Amino acid sequence: MIPYVTVEEASFALGRNLTWLETVWFDYSATKSDYYLYCHNILFLFLVFSLAPLPLVLVELARSASGWFDRYKIQPKVNYSLSDMFGCYKDVMKMFILVVGPLQLVSYPSIQMIGIRSGLPLPTFSEMLPQLFVYFLIEDYTNYWVHRFFHSKWGYENIHRVHHEYTAPIGYAAPYAHWAEVLLLGIPTFMGPAIAPGHMITFWLWIALRQIEAIETHSGYDFPWSPTKYIPFYGGAEYHDYHHYVGGQSHSNFASVFTYCDYIYGTDKGYRFQKKLLEQIKESSKKSNKQNGGIKSD
Repeated sequence: MIPYVTVEEASFALGRNLTWLETVWFDYSATKSDYYLYCHNILFLFLVFSLAPLPLVLVELARSASGWFDRYKIQPKVNYSLSDMFGCYKDVMKMFILVVGPLQLVSYPSIQMIGIRSGLPLPTFSEMLPQLFVYFLIEDYTNYWVHRFFHSKWGYENIHRVHHEYTAPIGYAAPYAHWAEVLLLGIPTFMGPAIAPGHMITFWLWIALRQIEAIETHSGYDFPWSPTKYIPFYGGAEYHDYHHYVGGQSHSNFASVFTYCDYIYGTDKGYRFQKKLLEQIKESSKKSNKQNGGIKSD
């Protein structure tokens, strides 16, 4: 809760006038408890889980109906109907109501303990950007090892196999998992803010961006115009799709965001071998077509 009664009092304490955004934040949050503000995260997660995959649903339906977007579908033999995707969404919402939402409600003491603040001043863009970058790096590294554990015999059979029911992933399948996996993967997500705590708004943005990134990597489509293709060492949909395609036997592409862990620890060899093999097949096919095209009949 902001410890000021008026905007003027807040401006005097900061030694400057509030920015427009800080004034909006003051008007909204000044009389609300930190716990109430933290629980907004439930609403943001609900909106991300519900709305972010919708464009991918439209793409999948358009592709199934007319063949549009076929060239971008990573596993083109797999088609999902509207009922298939809605069924996945319903399962995700059940997990959200039973696990994700309650977890947010009871985890506030940890937010207090690590010192995430909700008052003024608001963080600047130059403050938020490096914090978010650190959060992604920490989550990516810790998630890598948790994910490798899930692909042990016990971890896969008892927990992770649920997530791999979708061998050709779709956007709504990003948070589709066993309840224990949802809880355990919350640890890597929380570690960044715990190590480098910032403002509540930065925390909200981090949670939203992480889920949007997971939805993008589970999209099932490799769009050449995706801005993530310009991020160094970023895995993306095509990279993670291979992991789902191999399924329970997969010991490759464990990374959640970047690819450096898989490269360092040698867990991308199967993926790189298959990619090289496909490139050779495509090249041979091109050469064959050129040769056949050059033959003239009498």
